[in-house]
Amino acid sequence: MPRLRTVALVAGTALLARRALRRRIAASPLWPMPALEEPVSGRGGRRASSHRVLVTERTTPAEGVVQLRLEGAHLPRWEPGAHIDLVLPSGRVRQYSLCGDPEETGTYTIAIRLVEDGHGGSREVHEHLHEGTEVEIRGPRNRFPLAGSASYVFLAGGIGITPVLPMVRALHAAGATNWRLLYCGRDRATMPYVDEAEELGATTVSGRPDLGFLAGLPAETVVYCCGPQGLMDAVAAALPEGRELRLERFTAAAAAPGGAFELELRRSGRTLTVPAGRSVLDAVRDELPDVSYSCRQGFCGTCQQRVLEGGIDHRDELLTDAERSDSMLICVSRCTSGRLVLDL
Repeated sequence: MPRLRTVALVAGTALLARRALRRRIAASPLWPMPALEEPVSGRGGRRASSHRVLVTERTTPAEGVVQLRLEGAHLPRWEPGAHIDLVLPSGRVRQYSLCGDPEETGTYTIAIRLVEDGHGGSREVHEHLHEGTEVEIRGPRNRFPLAGSASYVFLAGGIGITPVLPMVRALHAAGATNWRLLYCGRDRATMPYVDEAEELGATTVSGRPDLGFLAGLPAETVVYCCGPQGLMDAVAAALPEGRELRLERFTAAAAAPGGAFELELRRSGRTLTVPAGRSVLDAVRDELPDVSYSCRQGFCGTCQQRVLEGGIDHRDELLTDAERSDSMLICVSRCTSGRLVLDL
């Protein structure tokens, strides 16, 4: 009898293990390969908290810009500089800075400029998100926080005013005088919130701003900049060496040249070459077309994958230092060695 009980116990345990394995396989976004114990895609473990929100108001604060008021239950509090992930009806994921009042619980406000030559996210917002539309959001997250400092300089270009404006509002409400905001744009009609920015004390400029004043800033001044790549490059060049510059990007930084390298997809048993002019994501999807992605710019995290071997050339705007030790966003990042091994 003891032997029979042992056999039955072992058989039962094996049956449960097979059922558990089938459930893991069925749940894997990379079927028929087993799911990893720790998800490696933005659809899994690194996804921020998710909420359903309703578009309750849509306005136009400037030419080519729509502002959306999003309302939902139990929305997390946020601090100036924070952004949310907006999951569009198509499944695209885009990041937009929160530009409303952090004290308004249950409500988030974002503003989106139409990018004619973009990847379609802003156009989908402009054409399909109207009052009464329900959407999913994730976050908020803050990679552009307002730090304590003796003095501040804020430089915003166009839609880049959105993360900066809540910072300036907070300083103004606190009675602070140790800050300066320079807000520039193509022309006044295209600059959202320009009237409010001026009421708060901003200097506004149509066209290219004069950045000569940056050379004489006190050493303790922290400089914040958000806007087009050209503005951020100009600010970085105008600042004396060693001055603290904090940037918030809406598009990926220009990619540095990178050579070809060998890529092994360990779980699928495939080895391929990633040419110099091609992304890891595109090369992987030739072999595994179900691998997830969204922004293709290193912002959303959907294409995050675990790296087993090889040096990583991180070119994203999202991963923490801890995450960068063993994973990468394969839409933009590359390899610093001749060979890279992914757990795919």
